Amino acid sequence: MPTSAALPPLRLVDLGGTGPEDVAFDASGRLLTGVADGRVLRIGLPEPGGPERPAGVREVGRTGGRPLGLEVLPDGRLLVCDAERGLLRLDPGGKTGVEVLADSVAGVPLRFCSNAVAASDGTVYFTVSSRRHGLDDWLSDIIEHRPTGLLARLAPGGEPEVVLDGLQFANGVALAPDESYVTVAETGARRLTRLWLTGPAAGRHDTLADDLPGFPDNMSRSPGGFWVALAGPRTPPLEWLHRAAPRVRRAVAATARRLPPPPALGGARVVEMDAYGGVVRELRGRGCRMVTGVAQHGGRLALGSLLEGAVAWCDDLPSP
Repeated sequence: MPTSAALPPLRLVDLGGTGPEDVAFDASGRLLTGVADGRVLRIGLPEPGGPERPAGVREVGRTGGRPLGLEVLPDGRLLVCDAERGLLRLDPGGKTGVEVLADSVAGVPLRFCSNAVAASDGTVYFTVSSRRHGLDDWLSDIIEHRPTGLLARLAPGGEPEVVLDGLQFANGVALAPDESYVTVAETGARRLTRLWLTGPAAGRHDTLADDLPGFPDNMSRSPGGFWVALAGPRTPPLEWLHRAAPRVRRAVAATARRLPPPPALGGARVVEMDAYGGVVRELRGRGCRMVTGVAQHGGRLALGSLLEGAVAWCDDLPSP
C-alpha cells in the first residue's frame, strides 16, 4: 500500500517576484526557477547539515515573457517553456543568451507552452496546455474541459511536430527511466497519459495513472520513478461540472472570468509514482499554496508555486 506522510518542515526563499511555477536542480545542486516578470533565477541553498545561512538568489537570464517549465540540459543550459514566447533555450552562464527553439507547431503559434523534457539523443518533448486560453485564463480551460492541449516533439535539426493531441490541459512531462515512453500530466482529467517510444507499442498511447487524488501539474524524475506536483485537491463540484453540457461549462467559465480568482485550496501536496504508474507515496505539508513544481536532489525536495512569492524546500526527505 502507498504511504501518506508529512513533509519535513518547509523553509522559504523569497524571490522578490511572484509565481515560481516550476523548479529544477542543476548538477551542482543549485535550484533554478522562473518568475512572472520574466526573470530566471538560480538559488544557492545552504548545505544540508551545514551552518545556517541565507540562500543566495541570482538572476541568470530574462526570457522577455513568462517562464514556466524548466529542464536542465547536460551542458548546463536550460530549456524554458515560456507561456508567451514558446520553447526557449537559455544559457545561465550568459554566453549565448536566450534562443527561441520553437514558437509555433503545425503552423499554430505557441500561446501556452508549459513543460519540457529532453531525451538522451537531444529530442525535446514539450506540452502546450491549451490552444484556446492563455496562462492568464487557465481556470477557464479547466472549467470548460475542452481537450485542446497537446504534446509536441522537437528532434535535433528538425521542426516541432504534434505527437499527441486532444489532451485535457497538458502540463508536466517526463521520460521513463529507460526512455521507453514519455508521460504527460493531463491536469483537467487528473491522469497521466503515456506515449510509447520503443517496443511493440511504439507510437501508441495509453493511461499510465488515472483518478489521481488531485490535479497533476509539473513532473520530474525521482529515484524510483516520478514526482508529480498536485496543484489542488479533487473537488466534487468541478467533477460534476465536467459532466455537464458544454454550454453550461462555457457559461460558468464566463462567470468565473468576471470574479476574483478563487483562493488556493489545501497545502503542499506531491505524489511519487513508480515507472508502472503506481503511487509510491504521498507527502503533504504546510507553508506553500498551489504546488505546481517539484524536484529532488539527494535528500532535498524543492517546491514551486504559481501563486507564491517564494520557493519552498526541505531536507531529510523520508524514504518511502
